[in-house]
Amino acid sequence: MILVYLYVFLALAAVPQCLSKVTYTFLEFPYKEIPKNEAMFHEYETACALGCSGKIGVSKTLCIRQCISPSCYKDLYQSDLLEEGEVDVRLNSFKGCFIQRHNRSRT
Repeated sequence: MILVYLYVFLALAAVPQCLSKVTYTFLEFPYKEIPKNEAMFHEYETACALGCSGKIGVSKTLCIRQCISPSCYKDLYQSDLLEEGEVDVRLNSFKGCFIQRHNRSRT
């Protein structure tokens, strides 16, 4: 009986940890959602999607992002890959990184 109470106590003691808020940090690049930036990103995204046509789900998304900008992909996704069902909170930072590096390479 004591063992059962101990098990229940340990299980309940773990509940607050499961419900605690998780802080997620990643590199942040500013992104202005203006038609010019959206059009450029969409153009690259569409072209890269052709090369990733055999993939589905998250693996397709990551393939496209890696194609769009290998360096931004490395900075934002390589060490912590996007998972199936995960809300991609890094997308705007990825777009900002892409626009920043694309503009820098043109000058």
